[in-house]
Amino acid sequence: MNIKSKTMELNNIDTTPFLTFNALKEIKFIKHGFSTRLGGVSKGIFSTMNLALNRGDNIEDVLKNYQLLCSSIGVDYNTLVASSQDHNTFVRNVTEEQYGIGITKPKDIQSVDALITNRPNVTLVTYYADCTPLFFVDTKNKAIGLAHAGWRGTVGRIGEKVVNKMSADFGTNPKDLVCAIGPAISRCCYEVDETCADQFYKLNLDDSKFIFLKGNNKYMIDLLETNRQILVSAGVKDSNITVSDLCTQCNSQLLWSHRATKGQRGTMCAMMSIIE
Repeated sequence: MNIKSKTMELNNIDTTPFLTFNALKEIKFIKHGFSTRLGGVSKGIFSTMNLALNRGDNIEDVLKNYQLLCSSIGVDYNTLVASSQDHNTFVRNVTEEQYGIGITKPKDIQSVDALITNRPNVTLVTYYADCTPLFFVDTKNKAIGLAHAGWRGTVGRIGEKVVNKMSADFGTNPKDLVCAIGPAISRCCYEVDETCADQFYKLNLDDSKFIFLKGNNKYMIDLLETNRQILVSAGVKDSNITVSDLCTQCNSQLLWSHRATKGQRGTMCAMMSIIE
């Protein structure tokens, strides 16, 4: 399967496919990947690569999917630490003490939409099926972060909160961050009502670039551009931000999309780890 992208590459197409950002692959002290809906062992509506343990899939199949994906990306299955997402903006700093949390061990915190670490061989895991993934790499202090930005997390400025938390915990200078945004449902497909759009207007950003009136009190929202502007406002260099050009709904044969499947779906994940 080929993809049309100037920002991302599809790897290991014949085994367990995963996406990488071209810009992040240039950073040698990390490994990262974003799963697809292909290359796993799940069945039925979850076929085949589902990483969600809470949607009714066979647990053994989901854990096997994790093992396959970890092997494909090149990270250690035993080092995974997962988020516990509920569309809020809490950022958690994790270490080896949290190995297995949310996957082979029970969740110990019920609201975690972003994870950060500066410890080698701690693999962060966050989940998606249209919402926006945010990747953060502090290239000076060797620290990383992942955030799940649905529309609520986006208007809650979760990206800015990750930057602030990394600055507080690791001494991160926002200008040293390399960030990547997506894949996610894009402007072409993300329609919302007026109540939702009003929350985006309140961000005090250049909303002419991410809110588009469709008519009949419906709007098209560009979540990726909104998050890009939030990161820039938090001090990240615009030149250090890559925005994915893959829409999850437009590419629903490759990527899980909640809207495309009307909720009958599996879940993708982002993974990232410091390797040296």
